[in-house]
Amino acid sequence: METKIAIFRGKGIRKTLHHDEWWFSVIDVVEVLTDSVNPRDYWFKMKIRVKSEDGLELSTICRQFKLTAPDGKMRVTDCSNTEGLFRIIQSIPSPKAEPFKRWLAKVGYERVQEIENPELATKRTRAIYKAKGYSDDWIEKRMRGIAIREELTDEWKKREVKEEQEYAILTAEIAKAAFGVTPHEHKKLKGLKRENLRDHMTDLELIFSMLGEAATTEITRVDDATGFDESKEAARKGGEVAGTARKDLEKKTGKRVVSEENYLTEPESRKQLKHSPVKT
Repeated sequence: METKIAIFRGKGIRKTLHHDEWWFSVIDVVEVLTDSVNPRDYWFKMKIRVKSEDGLELSTICRQFKLTAPDGKMRVTDCSNTEGLFRIIQSIPSPKAEPFKRWLAKVGYERVQEIENPELATKRTRAIYKAKGYSDDWIEKRMRGIAIREELTDEWKKREVKEEQEYAILTAEIAKAAFGVTPHEHKKLKGLKRENLRDHMTDLELIFSMLGEAATTEITRVDDATGFDESKEAARKGGEVAGTARKDLEKKTGKRVVSEENYLTEPESRKQLKHSPVKT
């Protein structure tokens, strides 16, 4: 289990990674937002108050993990994931919590707007990528890739592929055939951990990802693939379409498509970065 410290307003908040999700120390968050001299006692009384007022057991949205205590020892601590933490913050009557509450209200309002008008969600996604420094050309490819991905997952849903784990396996099947590496290996090459791989892909990587998934969608329909096993075979075929095109490009350019480059690479380093030559 990976544990780290998150810095918020100059103070450390302990967190631990569990099932690929961050869980934060509730006591640390309470201390930051309330300046309580005894945040543990504040949290204890807060649970009683919320149960009395709202009928909600805050403990039910928490889990206990061992985190490093101030004395250096590992001690069991109440922790909450991001969603649960937002609910807890809403119950803290502190001026410091108000900015979080206003932000949550804004996010909730925007979500309702997006449900009524899905186009707003697309616009906000574009704006987020733009704010992070992505080029307009890259954003266009990424947005098109999202649309192609949604079309593929919709097709899988129609064909009795509904488990999230099955989606991941099928996606890996496409990627392995398209790029010659698994998504895990691809992320490792780019130095990524929890980050979204596609958000760090180069233009060519995005293009071949789109080709693999678009081809998989078409093959799935033509073969009338039903269920996980048949869909997996279609995914392999679709990935091979992109893989064949990738190999042809690599043969003609002498450069690998799969790259360690990503949008976080410093401009000067990006200029110096060269693709590994393709072995013949």
